[in-house]
Amino acid sequence: MKRITRNLIIAAASATAVLSAGTFAVADVMFHLSLDKRCAKWMVKLMAHDAAADYLETPHADADEEREAAQWFESTKQPVTITSEDGLKLHGWIFEPDNASPAPHLYAICMHGYTGTPAEMAKYAHRFARMGFTVLVPAQRCHELSEGRFVGMGWLERRDLMRWIHLIVESDSEARILLDGISMGAATVMMAVGEPDLPRNVVAAIEDCGYSSVWDQFLYNAKGMYHLPRRWMAIPTVAAMSKIAKHVAGYDFAEASSVNSLRHTTIPMMFIHGSDDVFVDPAFLDRNFAACASIDRERLLVPGATHAMSASTQPELYWKRVTNFVARTFNL
Repeated sequence: MKRITRNLIIAAASATAVLSAGTFAVADVMFHLSLDKRCAKWMVKLMAHDAAADYLETPHADADEEREAAQWFESTKQPVTITSEDGLKLHGWIFEPDNASPAPHLYAICMHGYTGTPAEMAKYAHRFARMGFTVLVPAQRCHELSEGRFVGMGWLERRDLMRWIHLIVESDSEARILLDGISMGAATVMMAVGEPDLPRNVVAAIEDCGYSSVWDQFLYNAKGMYHLPRRWMAIPTVAAMSKIAKHVAGYDFAEASSVNSLRHTTIPMMFIHGSDDVFVDPAFLDRNFAACASIDRERLLVPGATHAMSASTQPELYWKRVTNFVARTFNL
């Protein structure tokens, strides 16, 4: 009997070790494919396929505006660079106001999403430029011309955004700044607004389809994109990915939390999400909104909109709410 018990214990331990090793192997592959720039070509192709599907399936009521904005973006962009706190050269594009009589000291910073480029923010940047803002559109670390190896999913990038904010404030001490972001860019914005050293020059912020935390987002994608069973595979795999991220990239998924950062913000915030988003859970909208400590906050759930497609699905509704929010908070 003792021998049988001992053999069962050994077998269970061996099975656990094999399962743990397998989980770590899966996590290591997922981490590098998702967050390591040197290995991310597969993920870029996957995201490009999903984005193309959303783009083709979503009616574009703003197609003419998108074409006009793309032309404006390419013809008027001016390069600008900074150095991140960890020594990376970060690149961005800056645009003058597209307005005959812009109010002074107005600036908007538009942050693109995961695997995206600054050009994807063209229509948002153009809208704000028409309102009289000087617009800065950075390339997130590891994207386009910006340096970096590991994507921070908004957490590392929040400090990069702080450097971009300081660049503006150092050149114009009276600057009044609007932050705007899509997807990972939205998470970057939400994580930045809770920073204790956020300058008072930041007046308001808009997030569109951002997640509540990196942990929540990868757990959601583990089920949706990778089809991992939640209890015995998804949670251990995401936990292992988080440990790998902490070791090689300097952050873990739980600390990279929009919700925790929003509990410390006091500036006016607008939260937007598409009801049909299958990449970032629409439930995160309520989670982020509820966490926001600001007494001045708005939410907009856009019916029928897929990921990052709210402005294209219902542009009239989208821009009416956004324009009113910006006009009110900046006294335009």
